[in-house]
Amino acid sequence: MTVDPQLLNAAAVDYVNDILQMEGVALQDIANAVGTPTYAYSAASLRSQYQLLYSALGALPHRLHYAVKANSTLAVLKLFADLGAGFDIVSGGELSRVLAIGGDPAHVVFSGVGKTVAEIDFALKTGIECFNVESASELARISQRAELLGKVAPIALRINPNVDPKTHPYISTGLKENKFGILQEAALPLYQQAAADPNLNVRGVACHIGSQIHDPEPLFDALEQLLALVDELSGHGISLTDIDLGGGFGVTYEAEPAFDIEAWGEQISKTLCDRGLHLSIEPGRFLTANAGVLLTRVEYLKPAVLESGSDETVDSKNFAVVDAAMNDLLRPSLYQSWHGILPATTKTHGDPLCWDIVGPICESGDWLAKDRMLSIQEGDLLAILSAGAYGSTLSSNYNTRNRAAEVLVSGDAYKVVRRRETLQDQLSTEIS
Repeated sequence: MTVDPQLLNAAAVDYVNDILQMEGVALQDIANAVGTPTYAYSAASLRSQYQLLYSALGALPHRLHYAVKANSTLAVLKLFADLGAGFDIVSGGELSRVLAIGGDPAHVVFSGVGKTVAEIDFALKTGIECFNVESASELARISQRAELLGKVAPIALRINPNVDPKTHPYISTGLKENKFGILQEAALPLYQQAAADPNLNVRGVACHIGSQIHDPEPLFDALEQLLALVDELSGHGISLTDIDLGGGFGVTYEAEPAFDIEAWGEQISKTLCDRGLHLSIEPGRFLTANAGVLLTRVEYLKPAVLESGSDETVDSKNFAVVDAAMNDLLRPSLYQSWHGILPATTKTHGDPLCWDIVGPICESGDWLAKDRMLSIQEGDLLAILSAGAYGSTLSSNYNTRNRAAEVLVSGDAYKVVRRRETLQDQLSTEIS
């Protein structure tokens, strides 16, 4: 079988003696032992991406706050914590995950537009690094809760710079029509209000304009706007110590150009070198997407129907029904996203055909890939690539399906880091 080398360029897998491996482990060995569907992550790839991004910023004072929403599996969080990462969270549940792996709350930034009273209180009591505040109402609520608890809340305002990141509309967060952040023209009075509030400690300014950004220019545009605001605030006697530029660095799923992280880092370092600001970055997908695959088996093949008495097919498709589904990997259905698919072995079963890879869920939107040339048969193991970000975290129990198992591969060994969910797990929270 001929494999498109482009599929392997960014992936954490490769063929060794015709067998698809992650690091030193054959993926078919994982599937045979753990079952399918199962997520597998490469520890080496996670570490490599972290070091690549960290090094790109050179000597500039900075910290990477891993965006927990991309992949919140405890073993993944622990790996990044051991590398020195802080964490970007968007819920109290994510803060609990950080604490569960021994993460330092003093290196946690709390983003998100809908922080509840309970979540704010939890974050204040644990002593997080900063709240990235997204509205005037939220600022008032944080102040009230800090006063009640006898705390001083560290805050930054998340600015919406109205910069188009040129990405999918569902993952664009820096335009006026998006729900995120505070418009720049409304920032000054809120900063003045916060600076005069004894319950608040004004630390910095933040923004995040979206995900899957391949052109760095929108990121630079947003930075220039933030620095203009920093200068304006300084003129009003408000000095900031921190600047948070979010994340959003694009990764390669199909044929997208790789984000030039070194060139981006060089420009950021040049712009901020004399500013005296501590930089925070909030990468998620960039660190985890191509470190993971979703393993799934072909249950049934439904080839196109032949015209009666001829060699021609009617207007229908070839469907390969697998045991993974949209509840396991929602991105194709939600974003119409593309994920590479590779068989676990290069052994072929005749000439390749064009297949749609679909799941067993009772929805026409339950598909994982369309129009893929594959030589497959029932029972074959497939690896869905680039599944390390927004795979397990977006999974659900739709159709009362159990969530997939997850394993972490390191060298020639692997361990199950999340067991497969059971029906007993699902039913245990319900009362008839």
